[in-house]
Amino acid sequence: MKKPLGERTLGINSLGRIGKLSLWNHLQMNFFDSFVINCGREVGKKLDDLLQVLETDSTYGSIHRFLKGYNNEKVEIKVVDKEAQIFSIDGKKVKILRTARNPKDINWANEGVRLVVDCSGTFVDPCAAADNAKGSLRGHIEAGAEKVILSAPFKISDAEKKMPADAGMFVYGINHLDFDHSKHNIISAASCTTTGLAHMMKPLLDDKYASDIITASMSTIHAMTNTQSILDSVPKTGASDLRKSRGITNNIILSTTGAAKALSQVLPAINNIGFLADSVRIPTATVSLIVLNITFRNCTKENEKVIIDREYLNNIYKKASEGIQKDLLVFSERQNVSTDVMGEPASCVIEGHETHTRTGFINLSGKNEEANQAQIPEIPVTHAKIFAWYDNELGSYVYSLGKLTKYVYENM
Repeated sequence: MKKPLGERTLGINSLGRIGKLSLWNHLQMNFFDSFVINCGREVGKKLDDLLQVLETDSTYGSIHRFLKGYNNEKVEIKVVDKEAQIFSIDGKKVKILRTARNPKDINWANEGVRLVVDCSGTFVDPCAAADNAKGSLRGHIEAGAEKVILSAPFKISDAEKKMPADAGMFVYGINHLDFDHSKHNIISAASCTTTGLAHMMKPLLDDKYASDIITASMSTIHAMTNTQSILDSVPKTGASDLRKSRGITNNIILSTTGAAKALSQVLPAINNIGFLADSVRIPTATVSLIVLNITFRNCTKENEKVIIDREYLNNIYKKASEGIQKDLLVFSERQNVSTDVMGEPASCVIEGHETHTRTGFINLSGKNEEANQAQIPEIPVTHAKIFAWYDNELGSYVYSLGKLTKYVYENM
């Protein structure tokens, strides 16, 4: 039997970086009444070992400081039912499940869970059947949940298959209003980079003049993640990128990102622009940087002449940060370093101090020196470089994921 709809219980699958920090975030948001966390295995030797995992974090400090600040006040964490693996954190009930790895075997129905956030990073194919032997997102629905949110972008393994009608990718503040309860059961919250990039691009696409974009590219200078090797290791069978098995603590590693592809799903206007994306992994714990290179066709219509320059672009971001993207996008004129942005809840922080532009002119005559230069128009084109920080763990991504989770639940 499911619990009454008045009691809000959130299911979280996997207790990795995003899973644990999502619990912290939802405890702070105080929207859900209780939580059911599926670990799928034993953690340490006793329940207290798992509590220590939940209580501490090498990057962000303790849950006590996160929820209570630096006033020495402690969050109350106590075991309610050791045999049933139930404890409470700050008065919120948290139940741990340890037996099922495959989503279809997690009995969410018995736990009163209507919505699950899958933070495992393992089940990313929205086309995979519920009874897939290796597990699938649809397995959560089979196990009794109504909706599942993936804390990663979708990745369809069969190139011949298309996105299912009941699946959708949403970034809070970008396209989350497109969520349709009657249609969407399998939901992706995209990635940390896509979230930050989407909030960078939206103000430009909304602007009357800056939306005239010729081409764009981005590089994310990305903090290390648990998918990388600490020390050099032997590549997996069939591996095509040998750099992924090199040690992250003493290397800068060129990599790839699916941010551009995912961006087109949450901001369809991007499909009209040539867009490239890549990633550079660096040995820092969290906070990443997007370097956006973008080329604009300046307006030269009759009675209008607008040159896209540094001041124009920064004003676009200032306006967005004070208006429709308030609290989701921050415009900063400070000279920040990465740790200044750690824990920042906004999806991205524009580093306005470093916005740069150069304007040139395209001569339509080509190399025809005999042409009458006075009659040949020149088209002004501006190339811009824009920087934005985003905390790829607790700040930018987990906060955005949490807002989307709350919105989906409220509209179920």
